[in-house]
Amino acid sequence: MIWTWDEGTYEPLHRQDGKEDDEILQQELDEGSLKIILHGQKLKGEFALVKMHTAKEKNAWLLIKHDDAHAVRSDYDAEDHLPIHHGSHTSHSGWEKTKRRAETEPEPEQFSTTRKEPEQAEEVHPAEQKRLPNFIKPMLATPGGKPFDDEEWIFEIKWDGYRAIADLSDGLQFYSRNGLSYLGKYSMIESGLRKQPEKMILDGEIVAYNRQGIPDFQLLQHSGEQPDTPLVYHVFDLLFLNGHSTRELSLVQRKELLKEALLETPHVKYCDHVEKEGRDFFKVIQKEKIEGIMAKKKTSIYRDGDRTSEWIKIKDHQTAEAIIAGYTEPRGSRKYFGSLILAVYENGKLRYAGHVGTGFRENTLKEIHTLLQPLVTGKMPFSTKPATNMPPTWVKPVTVCTVKYAEITDEGLFRHPVFIGLREDVTAEELRKYSSGAASGIIAPNRNVPSEEKGERKKTAKKITGVRPGPKFTNTDKLYWKKEKITKGELIDYYLSVSDYLLPYLKHRAQSLHRFPNGIDEPGFYHKDAGDNAPAWVDTVAIYSESTGKEVEYIVCNNKETLAYLINLGCIELNPWNNRTEAPDNPDYLIIDLDPSEKNNFKQVIEAAKVTKEVLDSLEIPTYCKTSGSTGIHIFVPMGAQYTYEQVRDLALILMQLVQKRLPKTTTLERSLEKRGPKIYLDYLQNRQGQTVASVYSVRPKPGAPVSMPLAWEELVSDLSIHDFTIHNALSRLQERGDLFLPVLQKGINMRKVLDNLTKIQ
Repeated sequence: MIWTWDEGTYEPLHRQDGKEDDEILQQELDEGSLKIILHGQKLKGEFALVKMHTAKEKNAWLLIKHDDAHAVRSDYDAEDHLPIHHGSHTSHSGWEKTKRRAETEPEPEQFSTTRKEPEQAEEVHPAEQKRLPNFIKPMLATPGGKPFDDEEWIFEIKWDGYRAIADLSDGLQFYSRNGLSYLGKYSMIESGLRKQPEKMILDGEIVAYNRQGIPDFQLLQHSGEQPDTPLVYHVFDLLFLNGHSTRELSLVQRKELLKEALLETPHVKYCDHVEKEGRDFFKVIQKEKIEGIMAKKKTSIYRDGDRTSEWIKIKDHQTAEAIIAGYTEPRGSRKYFGSLILAVYENGKLRYAGHVGTGFRENTLKEIHTLLQPLVTGKMPFSTKPATNMPPTWVKPVTVCTVKYAEITDEGLFRHPVFIGLREDVTAEELRKYSSGAASGIIAPNRNVPSEEKGERKKTAKKITGVRPGPKFTNTDKLYWKKEKITKGELIDYYLSVSDYLLPYLKHRAQSLHRFPNGIDEPGFYHKDAGDNAPAWVDTVAIYSESTGKEVEYIVCNNKETLAYLINLGCIELNPWNNRTEAPDNPDYLIIDLDPSEKNNFKQVIEAAKVTKEVLDSLEIPTYCKTSGSTGIHIFVPMGAQYTYEQVRDLALILMQLVQKRLPKTTTLERSLEKRGPKIYLDYLQNRQGQTVASVYSVRPKPGAPVSMPLAWEELVSDLSIHDFTIHNALSRLQERGDLFLPVLQKGINMRKVLDNLTKIQ
């Protein structure tokens, strides 16, 4: 007897010119994704047959019904619609099992067909915003853990954004992990979701990208103010598809279905993954400056609202959610508040966790201050008053923020925290429940989770391993700027907060150390052989010194840990060489240092910079400028390590001779202080091996803690001051303007073309 369930014909969904149907279908079958149209007595319309790439199931396939004219919106059994022909019979117990599961799940509450679009959200505190009456709480991961390899796990990027559920089962609902509607907030993403052809419920993360193409959480928070902010909804899970829950399927099955069903748009993307190779994947995301990775067990089913050890967060840097318990009075040029006073829950009880004073943009300070005003209270939320550097104002502990930090001290405080952003999608009550183990659905840790503690070779902190334990900070309360009351710890905080911008200008370059271990009021000293006594994990380079007749071991700052080590030594400013270690005779850029005498004013320096720009423009030479952080202006020309120091210096001299001819009364090429008089020295001699100027984004050991800051040329105005850019506002400017100096490290000029242009203007 022949057993069959349906009969009819089929054809490929997408035909190709010059190819027979059988050839197209065979190709798609080999690729593991077969798209067909069925013309059966029972099965009709578009279907996709997708192969599952799992280790255990070598020949497992999933059949997906596309949402077309033949799709039905209610439960459907083809056996009830047509008689069985030719004595046909089939066991569809799998379908019955799925159907029964769907009937036992709370579908009417979660997938109601009568939901209304949410009204415009009122301007209220995030903790008090109204939530949707029926929403899905996403599955959560266990924090912590180290990278590992395991065939039973997959690894995804851990996105630094807002977790979001997109419910396309009936219209569109788009909301946070706490049920706060996102509709009307991210129009580009919403448009991409409305184009989806299938009825789905998606789980993913909303991410904003900065100019460097890196996810930026603060930028996401302010994306409404910058409509052109690149936003992407990265979708990594599928909870529901065309009438049926997919939660009981394994993770890899859900992702196969998701990849097939999701229509990618510029703002809605499928989140891919790698299998087994967690360690190598983690190294890749470290290089890309991404927050971390997610490790997920292939067989894990989706549990609404559960925190499970089958999903693990593995972070590249330490971040945590903290509760804002108050703020301190501002000082110096800072407005609104100085620091946020932080708290965390421990076993259900609130305790002090330190304070954060860096990482804020100018507008963020105002927004947070405004947000906290309705929460101001005279009641301190701690049993013992913590020590603060300025008078505190207490607020109700309901606002959650994310901070990045170096470590947790023995006292349980965040060491060197940096503010990342507010968390509208996380509540203080959630953190309290989780800390006490009372959060709904928390699943006990899986004892089978892979760990480096089990049978894995432990690595030692030597250079060859790549492991960098980092420095132990000392005397962080020491005042480096006594008048401004700026401590060594605050200097370390600043450098770590801008490290992503700063490090490209330090990597692979010898550092000439200028140390001020007792602050700016005491004489500093130069430390040449610093590499001799540096820890094993600090990179160094040996360079022969003609003056001493021996090799000098210089430190090379290639990572955040070495940067922190240098600042802990008392290096208020950073002075990298102009060349990279692999090209010792070829500088990456030409430098002109406009160095005024005591009798010159800054307006004259600005005038000299503008004339320099005019001269270089006439020769078609790209130029970039920055404040020195002291009294002068630095002008850079990218050279791309194509020419020797001697060639670059000779060109710099010719260019400055042209400038000096235009400004004979206020500029000079005379190096000697005694001979130059009240004029600005056009210093072209910085273009020598071993000669350095303060790095871009370097703090200077001057009153007010000024920072050497890149400028757009139109910012060179008469009322510009070096004190416009300081340790307090440099990060916020960087976050708003991006790295204006980056072209200096890119393609260099064509010197032959410049010389040809010079002959034309002579």
